Amino acid sequence: MLLSIVIPVYNEEENLPELYRRLKPIAELYNHEIIFIDDGSSDDSWQVLLSLAEKDQNVKLIRFRRNFGQTSALYAGFEFASGDVIVTMDADLQNDPSDIPRLIEVLNNGYHIVSGWRKDRKDSFLSRRLPSMIANWLISKVTGIRIHDFGCTLKAYRSQVVKNFELYGDLHRFLPALGVRLGAKITEIPVKHHPRLYGKSKYGISRTLRVLLDIFLVKFLNEYISKPMYVFGSIGAILFLIGSLSVLYLVFIKLLLNQDIGDRPLLLMGIMCVLAGIQLLSTGILAELLVRIYYSSKSQKPYYIQEVVNFNLPEPPANTSHNHSSYNQNHPPS
Repeated sequence: MLLSIVIPVYNEEENLPELYRRLKPIAELYNHEIIFIDDGSSDDSWQVLLSLAEKDQNVKLIRFRRNFGQTSALYAGFEFASGDVIVTMDADLQNDPSDIPRLIEVLNNGYHIVSGWRKDRKDSFLSRRLPSMIANWLISKVTGIRIHDFGCTLKAYRSQVVKNFELYGDLHRFLPALGVRLGAKITEIPVKHHPRLYGKSKYGISRTLRVLLDIFLVKFLNEYISKPMYVFGSIGAILFLIGSLSVLYLVFIKLLLNQDIGDRPLLLMGIMCVLAGIQLLSTGILAELLVRIYYSSKSQKPYYIQEVVNFNLPEPPANTSHNHSSYNQNHPPS
């Protein structure tokens, strides 16, 4: 078995040497590769990664031209990974590499995705844990997947599952939910979680609204992607029924009770607000579909790669050196 460990990196220069020191003994238990994706770091993370790659050929690097986000970083890692099993984790030392063998052991019991559960999470309650608890509860209810911690990056995947993912936006939080659409068997196990030693978190309470919007998107992708008329038609029928009953009520009180209905703006305002909300949600979903069609039709990815290190490319560019390859495109090697 070849194990690929995929780690997005954004401004983690102080954490990277210690992460490698902790991770390498665990990785040595397997035939492995460690793939770091530098997501446009503005500190010296890339230089630290280069020093690690120079002394260890199993350390492979991908450098983005700018910051594209964690979803794009994981997507690139999945595309370049060669392993039968792919493990993802954060670079901030909050995930514990010692949990990797347990994830793989459970994965080998017939699962396609094993998700980590930060049962004893070492983060601020108000800014991190409380919004996460609410989001996890909502995602679980909407998707029907009974796991506690969708946001934990520490997960193990079968490569045949993640190679079929098409990730855009902030969908990295919903990988188990996307796996359900592919028929993946999913479970979770408790994992260790450590307080952050260096740097600062890249996430805050401001992401809550984005998570809520993404829940609607994932629900749509999982259940209505091939039959959108069911969702839009159902909502349209309900709204039409509500509107018809409202009009009939107004006609009734006008004709039979002779009451004036011209000064009743509240009903009209409520109906307009509902319709506007539905239209905006529908527009958002349709826009997401158009984005996917755009990328699929052009065979493009939502990231651009500046440089890769230690990958054995089948056809390296003309300016390839001993262990570096510079890209002017946004595709992994075929």
